Amino acid sequence: MRCLLILIICSMFASVGCTNAQESAPVSIVVTADIQPSEGLLTGSSALWPWWRGPGRDNIAPADQDPPTKWSESENILWRIDLPGAGHATPCMLDNAFLLPTGDKEKETISILCYSRETGRPVWKTEVHQGEFPKLHKDNSYASATIACDGELAFFPYQTIDEVRLVAVDLAGNIKWDKRVGHCTMYHGYSASPALYGDKVIVATGSREEPKMAAFDRKTGETIWSVDTSDSNESYASPLVLNVAGRDQLLLIGPVKTRGYDPANGELLWECDGPAEYNSATPVASADTVFACGGYPQRSLLAVKADGSGDVTESRRVWHLDAKRPRMGYVPTHLYHDGLLYGMTDEGDMHCFDAETGEIYWTHRTNADFYSSPVLVGDRLYVFDREGKGYIFRTGKTLELIAENELAAGAFATPVILDGKIYLRSLDDFYCIGKSE
Repeated sequence: MRCLLILIICSMFASVGCTNAQESAPVSIVVTADIQPSEGLLTGSSALWPWWRGPGRDNIAPADQDPPTKWSESENILWRIDLPGAGHATPCMLDNAFLLPTGDKEKETISILCYSRETGRPVWKTEVHQGEFPKLHKDNSYASATIACDGELAFFPYQTIDEVRLVAVDLAGNIKWDKRVGHCTMYHGYSASPALYGDKVIVATGSREEPKMAAFDRKTGETIWSVDTSDSNESYASPLVLNVAGRDQLLLIGPVKTRGYDPANGELLWECDGPAEYNSATPVASADTVFACGGYPQRSLLAVKADGSGDVTESRRVWHLDAKRPRMGYVPTHLYHDGLLYGMTDEGDMHCFDAETGEIYWTHRTNADFYSSPVLVGDRLYVFDREGKGYIFRTGKTLELIAENELAAGAFATPVILDGKIYLRSLDDFYCIGKSE
């Protein structure tokens, strides 16, 4: 069902510093999304990036665009803004606006920010939490989960001192509901993004104390189902719903195992040992196979056919790479395209695998550290390191590094590429990178 929603926002603005951006002014937010009100995958239109991993949940951007292959602080920067607080989330892109969460450690507040896509000017800011913050790993933030939007509400999970909560706001920034998901104290801090399916928004805690995954009604916040995901370890991975092997599956890596669930009721469909005890990456899939990468202390990558039931470790696991060299990724998520699997390791090794066999076709060593995941546009892969350099690779079985470009600060967040523009949250600023006239 095609749904067009237009909200007029007047007089709600954030006091956020802007560079090369127009003065604040009223802006009309236009959201276009394909929404099925009950069961079934929600599909974002090609003009949107409404949730983690984009419209197709695969980090593949619309191919009919030509983003720049060269940029610097003085070249092809359409605008740049200073953001309050800190966060590592990918922006949630609407037709002419985008949403970002941010955490202010000094004020101990967590907020959702709305900006104009065209100019970077602020539209509104909504504080969703104020209170004592938990301890985090030095590389994490209090706003690492990517917001998911269904065209009417935006959903954001966040961690307080001892629990994970899920908040829903409308596109004028009004809080509609805020629900407890579960108890949570984690060594690295919370980072998992929500998944949308039919009338549900699904969140995983990944916590040892109350390890669970729960589905909430998108409109009311009432719990629809809740399942125990207990193992002995924490998991920082995001759940993701994909249609694999002819059925909709809710996929989650870790803890300890990779699993497929029925997103309608939370029933476990299958599970496979690996890839590691602790995991952060998101599952990736072809038409019938799920690929899972992680983690700590193991660094492995596996492929499992998703048509089984019960424990499928022996019957459906196709291949499993578990070696110190080459190391697999822990935080960055892989990308599947046209029979090939591309993945960046935390230590900066970009690999291209044969998805059928696990054979490595090529490896490029960047000598940099990464948390960001690659994004595909046409036949070009874009990925950013933690020091500020952006790399562009050509897809295919032969290594071709197209370009390297420098920015002042590094990026932990994965970029979004729409309408020929790269939207990137760095550690210091937010950039709109595009071809200047």
